[in-house]
Amino acid sequence: MSDWIMRSAEPRDADGLAQCVTAAYQLYVSRMGGQPPGPMLTDYAEEIAQHQVWVAEANGEIIGGLVLIPYEDHILLDNIAVHPAYQGQGVGRTLLELADAEAMLQGYGELRLYTHVTMTENIALYTRLGWIETHRGEQDGYARVFMRKPLPVQEGNAGSQ
Repeated sequence: MSDWIMRSAEPRDADGLAQCVTAAYQLYVSRMGGQPPGPMLTDYAEEIAQHQVWVAEANGEIIGGLVLIPYEDHILLDNIAVHPAYQGQGVGRTLLELADAEAMLQGYGELRLYTHVTMTENIALYTRLGWIETHRGEQDGYARVFMRKPLPVQEGNAGSQ
């Protein structure tokens, strides 16, 4: 297992995060009939500037990333990605635990996410980790599965930051 750290993303991380996300999602392109998953099309400089973004880093290379977007009554786990060379080493689980911790720290009682219907292993993982499928539907040209995860509410009010 390689040594890696997690930290808040900085503007200089945008290219590395984009490369990591592309590597992580590449296997889904063929499953999705050649359509690139939404995270592969994202401007990560903009994400870092506008949202709560963390990266996992090993030897100066971005190996994982997490994007959270706060709303009034929940935090959206907008993206989580781990470079294929580092999958199975706890990076993804640690990023998911960070999402839970950040949501609770900020006073939220719920996380939400959506994923593509073809990402069946991700849906299974989220389900094992306490996520509940709420519905399926078309959004932005993608067939998505929408999920939520209730969290114990900590001190503070939802949305307080």
